[in-house]
Amino acid sequence: MSAIRRRKFLVVVDETPESRLAMRYAARRAEHTGGVVSLAHIIAPPDTQHWRGVEELMRAEAEAEAEATLYEAAKFVFDLTGQTSEVVLLEGKKKEALIGLIREDKALSILVLAAGSGREGPGPLVAAAAAGATGGFTIPCTIVPGGLTADEIDALA
Repeated sequence: MSAIRRRKFLVVVDETPESRLAMRYAARRAEHTGGVVSLAHIIAPPDTQHWRGVEELMRAEAEAEAEATLYEAAKFVFDLTGQTSEVVLLEGKKKEALIGLIREDKALSILVLAAGSGREGPGPLVAAAAAGATGGFTIPCTIVPGGLTADEIDALA
């Protein structure tokens, strides 16, 4: 008997309002398709290399903040769907760390991003995904428009 592969929806979690939209869409799609949500938070490497103790303290603080962000995101998904999310904490430049995760975890099926709706544009990861083959992402990407409401996302997912 062959095992059924569950679709894994990858969402990059950060402090932007778009991140919550992407989480909602991924959670609803996973709920409707029997999939699972994988939440990834990426910590930028510390800038300073001069003081090892300061660098370690900065990294520890960044990890604590990241863990709290991931916990809050996983709680959001659980409260919405009753499903437990997978959480991943990465360090590095966002695009490179994300590409590395996608290459490493072969079970990831779809990257879900939400486009920013402000003057700053859609965001760097959305721009990279829109670049197509040169973006480096080797799985399909769903881009959720940043102006959607929760009800609109629920209806689409």
